[in-house]
Amino acid sequence: MRALLNVILLALQLYTYLIVASAILSWLVAFNVVNTRNNFVRSIWNFLDAVTEPVLRPIRSILPNLGGVDISPIILILLIIFIQNLIVDYLMPIAF
Repeated sequence: MRALLNVILLALQLYTYLIVASAILSWLVAFNVVNTRNNFVRSIWNFLDAVTEPVLRPIRSILPNLGGVDISPIILILLIIFIQNLIVDYLMPIAF
C-alpha cells in the first residue's frame, strides 16, 4: 500500500512540473521568444496542452474573467499540494 501511495505522490509531483512547464511555455510563446512554427516547439506545446488542458478547462470555467491573467494553473497546483498533504498526513501513517 505504501508503494502505491509513493507512486501516486510521484505522479502528482511530475504533473505539477508539467503544469509549470506549460505555463512557462505559454509565456514564451505569448512574448514571442519561441516560435510555434518550429516542429520541436510545436510538439512540446501540443504535448503539454494535451496533458494539462483537460484538467485546467473546468477550473477556467468556474473562475471569473480576470482579463489576460490566467490563475488556473496556480489553483491546480494548490489543489495538488492539498491532495499530497492529505496522502502524507492521513494515508501514509496507516499504510503498513
